[in-house]
Amino acid sequence: MKIVWLLRAMRDRDAQIDFIAQDNPLAAVNAGDAITAQIGMLVDQPEIGRPGRRAGTRELVISRTPFVAVYRVTGGRIEVLRLLHGSQQWPSA
Repeated sequence: MKIVWLLRAMRDRDAQIDFIAQDNPLAAVNAGDAITAQIGMLVDQPEIGRPGRRAGTRELVISRTPFVAVYRVTGGRIEVLRLLHGSQQWPSA
């Protein structure tokens, strides 16, 4: 399995990390590391996330952060679709 971050997910991640870094650069680094490590676990355990709110997706709660990664497993790869903050309003279906 290969992990592919779609452009929207990369933008989500960058915006979230940049926002955290404004007040606490070390916390931003730690959050980025947690995201990378936990998304990386999907290579060996692609079904670890809960069923997603949209058909065909899964959601991985990134522990010790407020983030949820929305992804899908397709064609031998894991596509990270979005990285959302748990308290933000999620996109409509």
